[in-house]
Amino acid sequence: MTNFGNLFVGLATGAVALVLVLGLINLLRGGSPDLSQKLMRWRIGLQLFAIIVIMGVLWFRART
Repeated sequence: MTNFGNLFVGLATGAVALVLVLGLINLLRGGSPDLSQKLMRWRIGLQLFAIIVIMGVLWFRART
């Protein structure tokens, strides 16, 4: 589970970082405000997902 846990945490945090960078690029280029709002909503949802993944991995590690 440790390797899978590390993979899941890495993927979840990587997804958050990717959407954050895309949002910053859009902001710096003066892109569409609608796209910025959509990316912000995605980032918040992915942050929630990442927290759930991290807490789940910690919970599984504590049980073993």
